Amino acid sequence: METIKVLLEDQEIPRQWYNIQADMPTPMRPPLHPATGKPVGPEDLAPIFPMNLIEQEASTQRWIDIPEEVLDKYLIWRPTPLCRARNFEKLLDAPVKIYYKMEGNSPAGSHKPNTAIPQAYYNKIAGVKHLSTETGAGQWGSALSMACQMFGLGCRVFMVKVSYEQKPYRRMMMNVWGAECIPSPSNLTEAGRNVLAEHPDSPGSLGIAISEAIEDAVSHPHAKYSLGSVLNHVMLHQTIIGLEAQKQMAKIGVCPDVVMGCAGGGSNFAGISLPYVRDRIHGKSEVKIVGAEPTSCPTLTRGPFAYDFGDLAKMTPLLPMYTLGHDYVPAPIHAGGLRYHGMAPIVSHLVKENLVEARAYHQLDTFEAGVMWARSEGFIPAPETDHVIAAVVDEARRAKEEGKEKVILFNWSGHGMVDLASYDAYLTGKLLPYEMPDEEIARALRAISGFPKP
Repeated sequence: METIKVLLEDQEIPRQWYNIQADMPTPMRPPLHPATGKPVGPEDLAPIFPMNLIEQEASTQRWIDIPEEVLDKYLIWRPTPLCRARNFEKLLDAPVKIYYKMEGNSPAGSHKPNTAIPQAYYNKIAGVKHLSTETGAGQWGSALSMACQMFGLGCRVFMVKVSYEQKPYRRMMMNVWGAECIPSPSNLTEAGRNVLAEHPDSPGSLGIAISEAIEDAVSHPHAKYSLGSVLNHVMLHQTIIGLEAQKQMAKIGVCPDVVMGCAGGGSNFAGISLPYVRDRIHGKSEVKIVGAEPTSCPTLTRGPFAYDFGDLAKMTPLLPMYTLGHDYVPAPIHAGGLRYHGMAPIVSHLVKENLVEARAYHQLDTFEAGVMWARSEGFIPAPETDHVIAAVVDEARRAKEEGKEKVILFNWSGHGMVDLASYDAYLTGKLLPYEMPDEEIARALRAISGFPKP
């Protein structure tokens, strides 16, 4: 541990996570027990999560220490580089300076280990032997598989079937780290069997996979469930991204005018943005903060703010969030990590309070932006990351139209080296533009009818 202290003295890596619940200008609405309609307590979450993570979920303490054992693992790849995209700037020919936080250099290739490692650690010290989880694109499943291997835990991952088929190398990564990866819906759980009985060819969804993972966890002794986005403690762990970025930008004397991230469940967007939201709340900055989501799954831009379940089988508490309905099965776009029906309650609350904003982008526009990036900066982004790059392109064009110089900071949340099939589909003209039809919004409203109002 002494080595860790010496290393940290000269690096930007924080030693605490930041909890925005301490600084919310208005209180967040609590999650509700679906049977009683009352706020959930620790005892309601205990069958799913260990108590140390439940405490973080409910905490309003501003700064929470990062355990030394977690820092030891973080130091494998953290701090992540803060880079300037000079070639991309030249390509866009706009009055912008573009900086990005390179989260794709983690062993799992994305930002997801920032929470996978502490979750595995806290479960380990709580006596848990096995974790069950779900994954969309496979980035979260890969990260938790690696983290479980580091702390000697078993791991079972239910992967959304369409992604399981589109992204076989993600499954292989999980297997290398010793995890079991199962396409969802599956015959291993009642939730999966019910879906298959009604829709044998279901492509799956994160809502279905979450139901399977929770059922799997609660049906085995010494097992718990782990979630890679949406929940408060996940947002907490990911703030290491924005905290590092603030330290790094201060070293070069630069402050961003715009902070951006792609938004699916909310983890990487929250990770880069929450420390900057704090500055806005306290009047230290007027930075604009933007989350980019797909038009095929426009949770923030077209969904209602409501209480809804986080999964299809209604095994979670009712969460206050922007939602497309817990029974939503999204179109099989390639940005699998952005295909979740709901948005993190923290992010949803900030959007409702007008502290952050959301924009939606078409699939073809995002891949066009990703290819532009790869052909100028070299790195091939994940399809999810392409959405925020499209938002950066959009913001640069706005700056050019306004004749106003801007500094843009965004989270480069993961590489696309195991997602090249999606780029092949784009380059060969097989991808089509897709926008969620109005009737799906109507269906979403029906799905949440009768639930308590936030």
